[in-house]
Amino acid sequence: MKKAFLGDLPLDSGEVLTDVAIAYHTYGTYDRSKGNAVLVCHALTGDSNAAGGGDQPGWWGELIGPGKVIDTNRYYVICSNVLGGCYGSTGPASLNPRTGKPYATSFPLVTIRDMVRAQRKLLDSLGVERLYAVIGGSMGGMQVYEWAVEYPEMSELVIPIATCTQTTAMAIAYNDVARQAICSDAEWQNGHYYPAAGPSRGLAIARMLGMITYRSTELFEQRFGRHLCQQEPNHLYQTCYQVESYLRYQGEKLVSRFDANSYLYLLKAIDTHDIGRGRGGVEQALAKIRARLVAIGITNDLLYPPDGQKATVDMLARQGHDSSFYLVESIYGHDGFLIEFEKIGEILRPFFAKIAVR
Repeated sequence: MKKAFLGDLPLDSGEVLTDVAIAYHTYGTYDRSKGNAVLVCHALTGDSNAAGGGDQPGWWGELIGPGKVIDTNRYYVICSNVLGGCYGSTGPASLNPRTGKPYATSFPLVTIRDMVRAQRKLLDSLGVERLYAVIGGSMGGMQVYEWAVEYPEMSELVIPIATCTQTTAMAIAYNDVARQAICSDAEWQNGHYYPAAGPSRGLAIARMLGMITYRSTELFEQRFGRHLCQQEPNHLYQTCYQVESYLRYQGEKLVSRFDANSYLYLLKAIDTHDIGRGRGGVEQALAKIRARLVAIGITNDLLYPPDGQKATVDMLARQGHDSSFYLVESIYGHDGFLIEFEKIGEILRPFFAKIAVR
C-alpha cells in the first residue's frame, strides 16, 4: 500500500478537509501513450487491495492481474481507499491536525462526489491525465457514475455494477437501521470512543443486517434452510439455526477489521448519493456523460435491483448515448459482484481486449 498526501480538499458540505491522505495500490505499468490506466472503486467495507499480492488476496483478484480479464500486463490499475474510510485514507479515526486527536464525529460529512474528487487529486499526483476505464460495484459503482458525470472527458469507458444513480428509499431504510444499531450501543459514546474498541456489538448487528441484504432468499434457503447447528433451543437467547450462526460470525468478523465511525460516515455518503443533485436531476446529469457506459445488474439484488440499471441505460439510449446493459443471473444477489467472477469476466473481457500486451 502507498499513500498520497493531497493537501486541502473542499467538500460538498462547504467545509475544507486539510492534510488529506489517500491510501492506494497500483498494479502494472502506466503507459501514457496507450492510455492504459484503469481506476477500480471499492464498495462499503472494501479497501485499495483489489488485486491482492503476496499473502493478501484481493477482493477482485480473480479479475485483476497478469493474464486475467483486467490484465496488468496491459493495464495500469489504480485502486484507492475512499475518503472517510479506515484503511489508510483520511477518515474519522485519523488525527485532526488542528487538535492532534482523532476526528471522531467532528469529521465532516463526505459524499460519493467528495470521494471522486479526492481520487481525481490522487490521479493528478500520479501524473495520470486520462483513464481508459473506471469500474466498481455497489458503492464503487456509485463512484463510477459520479466519475462519468463529474469528469466526462476523463475516461473512455465506465462500468457501474450492482449499483444505482440515486440511492432508493429501501436502501436508505436498511442503512438507518444499521446506524441505529451502532449508535444505540453504549460503547459508541457519540463517536468519541478512541482508543477503545468502540461499539463492537452495534457494528456486528449492523453487519448482520447488511449480510441479509447482500444475499438472496433463494441462497439462504438453499444454504441454510432450517438446519440446526445444535439441538433445539432450550432458552430464549440460544443460537440454534445455522443461518443465525452465520450472521453472528459475519458480524464478529467485520468488527475485527473495520471502524464503526467509518461505517456510519460511508452509510451516510451512500444515502446522499444522487448524481442529479445540483445538476437538474438524473436525466440532465446523465446527459453530461461522454464515456461509453456498460451497466451490469445482478438478479436477486435486494439493495439495487437490476431494473434500476436497465432504466438508466434506457434513458441514455433515448439521449442517443452509447451504452449497454448486461444482466448476471445469480443466486448470490447483491454480493454477486464479489462472487460471480466467471460471469462478470465474460462480460468484461471484450472491453479489456483493446490494448496490446507490452
